[in-house]
Amino acid sequence: MSDNPRPTNIVLHRQSHTLEISFDDGQTFTYPVELLRVYSPSAEVRGHWGQGAKLQLDKQDVNITDITPVGQYAIKIAYDDGHDSGLYDWTYLHDLGRKQALYWNQYLERLHEAGHSRTPPSWQPPAGDD
Repeated sequence: MSDNPRPTNIVLHRQSHTLEISFDDGQTFTYPVELLRVYSPSAEVRGHWGQGAKLQLDKQDVNITDITPVGQYAIKIAYDDGHDSGLYDWTYLHDLGRKQALYWNQYLERLHEAGHSRTPPSWQPPAGDD
């Protein structure tokens, strides 16, 4: 098993606002698009050189409009809110998948600390797979 798992399959489920990625280590993760958006590896979200990270608000209805491969190491995701910067490399996506609950709880905590409440998404996941 590689220390740097690589995707073997990437499937966008637009209706349920999720991205499913299978890796060559046998793990498959289903990412809510909102999680990918609020944890975008872009300087706009993370800040420049660790300074000025910006809490992303009201992203519960965001969806992916395009996924572009970047070499053999990453993808670039374009969202319907206009955000399209930041490269999601395989190591970052694998870590985000493995620690999804931790990252989600940290996001909710930061929202709470900022005095912002997260409204439920206007879409509803389908009963079956889309």
